[in-house]
Amino acid sequence: MRKGLLFILMAILTVALAACGSSEDNASSDNGSGEATDEKWSEIQESGEIVVGTSGTLFPASYYPEGSDELTGYDVEVMREVADRLGVELTFEEFGVDALLTAIESGRVDAVINDMEITEARQEQFAFSEPYKYSFSTMIVREDDLSGIETLEDVEGKVHGGGATTVFSQIAEEYGATTKSYGNVANDVYLRDVANEQTDFIINDYYLQEMATAAYPDIPVVVHPDLKFYPTNSAIVIPKDASTMKEEIDAALQEMRDDGTLTEISEEFFGGMDASVEPEEDIQELEGLDL
Repeated sequence: MRKGLLFILMAILTVALAACGSSEDNASSDNGSGEATDEKWSEIQESGEIVVGTSGTLFPASYYPEGSDELTGYDVEVMREVADRLGVELTFEEFGVDALLTAIESGRVDAVINDMEITEARQEQFAFSEPYKYSFSTMIVREDDLSGIETLEDVEGKVHGGGATTVFSQIAEEYGATTKSYGNVANDVYLRDVANEQTDFIINDYYLQEMATAAYPDIPVVVHPDLKFYPTNSAIVIPKDASTMKEEIDAALQEMRDDGTLTEISEEFFGGMDASVEPEEDIQELEGLDL
């Protein structure tokens, strides 16, 4: 009887120990995964600071007003509000457009905000917040003859002005144009090159181009009146596995959307237009392009 009871107790103890071992193994596995996933957010919380890359030359998203050394813009003020709601200090680091994503990979910045579009190719390497801006693409051309462009197909053989690694340059090149790339220069350099026939057109975001041309009325260029294509969503770019960081940023953006803060900031920088909602325009989709 005692031997039977002893055997039962040993069996129960063995099962209990096995269960504990299994539980601890799982917990260890989960914690390991969690630590990898949450490492970036833990670093930000520990330092009390988030470092964000931006260009500082993209009007009206990220720029310095004339005569001012204070960085501002739609993207900049959205990020300032996000950081405030996260309870952390915000530091901006400025890079040329083509170096911004590399700055995340190298760890020089925690995130990037610079009217960055969510694309499938970028999602393979980075994570994105929920969009804070919805838009589409247009084209800046010469005022007198629209640079000889009536359709997207007409850009073949022409020169496009833009960042070498942008989706806009990819679109131009897919349609047969070549791209003249720039360093971290201000908008007026791009516009004057079109006017002076150093380039023929600039593909970029509708809101940015409307505001850029309005800011430099002396430069004889216009936003093409007929071409509206490639709907886009812009979001904050973050490291691929920073899931907790994404959750925190998304929650802050949702609060800003719900309480009207996103709309308020947009209307301030986009001449009363609300870029935080999806446009109602009839936008041409670009089929068959590997962007």
